[in-house]
Amino acid sequence: MKISKNSSTITGFILLGFPCPREGQILLFLLFLTVYLLTLMGNGSIICAVHRDQRLHTPMYMLLANFSFLEIWYVTSTVPNMLANFLSDTKVISFSGCFLQFYFFFSLGSTECFFLAVMAFDRYLAICRPLHYPTIMTTHLCNNLVIICWVLGFIWFLVPIIIISQMSFCGSRIIDHFLCDPGPLLALTCIRAPIVEMTSSTLSSLLLFVPFLFIMGSYALVLRAVFKVPSAAGRRKAFSTCGSHLAVVSLFYGSVMVMYVSPTSEHEAGMQKIVTLFYSVVTPLINPVIYSLRNKDMKNAMKKILGT
Repeated sequence: MKISKNSSTITGFILLGFPCPREGQILLFLLFLTVYLLTLMGNGSIICAVHRDQRLHTPMYMLLANFSFLEIWYVTSTVPNMLANFLSDTKVISFSGCFLQFYFFFSLGSTECFFLAVMAFDRYLAICRPLHYPTIMTTHLCNNLVIICWVLGFIWFLVPIIIISQMSFCGSRIIDHFLCDPGPLLALTCIRAPIVEMTSSTLSSLLLFVPFLFIMGSYALVLRAVFKVPSAAGRRKAFSTCGSHLAVVSLFYGSVMVMYVSPTSEHEAGMQKIVTLFYSVVTPLINPVIYSLRNKDMKNAMKKILGT
């Protein structure tokens, strides 16, 4: 990593991560390595269960398998580099590596927002329009929705990221975070770019609040329909299938909105890291547990996969 003579252009950055003594770095390495491997195993098990069990070849479980596939890549966009940083003395990430991580992390996070909305739409159709569900939510439509989620997710922040990557960076090359985040990156630019900041903020607002309001609206209609179900067993089944998705939505959006609702500058670096760690590392770990514990069909399929 080099800095030009006039310090106007930085070709690399230093990710501080979680500063602590060498022994602490090794302990954190082992902790996050364990979390990463468990995340891969948990989400991978869901994908295998859906693939192998014919009873799970329905739109709801196809969406869940794709969501688990997404979670694997979402956590992979940050944790391997974090692990390497724990063992590194320099904590250096190249300019291109930083912006690739920035792009993939935000694109995968955007895709997750769209996936959660589509999964809520699927539950709305299944519970509020049960007679029409098989003709509306066909395999063809399900596949198209999955493709739309991926495409939208990967183009949503593309332009702001390209613009930020073309900007000049001055002074300190230190990012007090464990990943390349737009806030710290924009703080290192030579000249403030209010239009870029406003564009990024607007895109973030739309991405967070439009799907979230759609999800909440869908579940308001679902709850109204559930309370009309005459049998207690039917209500329990409906709550069971929706409860896991609502739990995942609450964990993901709750932590993301903690970061978004108040300006980033008002958060201490330590708080930024903890909250970002929660929605980028912890939620992909516990999502498979939520889905497998709260869904009887998935629980049975997982038992077959694990041989229990």
